[in-house]
Amino acid sequence: MCLYGHDIDASTTPIEAGLGWAIPKARRPGGPRAGGYPGAAPIETQMIEGAMRRRVGLVGADRVPVREGAELVDGHGHAIGRVTSGTIGPSLNQAIAMGYVTAPHAAHGHEVFAVVRGRALSMRVTPLPFRAPRYVRG
Repeated sequence: MCLYGHDIDASTTPIEAGLGWAIPKARRPGGPRAGGYPGAAPIETQMIEGAMRRRVGLVGADRVPVREGAELVDGHGHAIGRVTSGTIGPSLNQAIAMGYVTAPHAAHGHEVFAVVRGRALSMRVTPLPFRAPRYVRG
């Protein structure tokens, strides 16, 4: 779940946050009532061309919590994003986090590094949710 002020805010589009499903099909480009809502122009552009950054799930190799604000870097140390929220996942018993990375680094399984107290910790981009739901819709 995205927390407003942490994982999403006024500068984040639904496409960047992976929340495009919240835009009704009728309001999407090519729909019968396309656009007509606040921020429609940049959102529609991102729906067609893709967003420059994406919200991703991250699972750490070490059991060290990665907190909000930690910088994300690639294997060469170049900045590629920031962590928006993170903790130790009790059901996975691993460090988990969400953050925004540039689109080329958002592929599942891609290795990125979170800088925590001057140390680069290995993390893998993983699909969200971190654990598949086990409920049955009846």
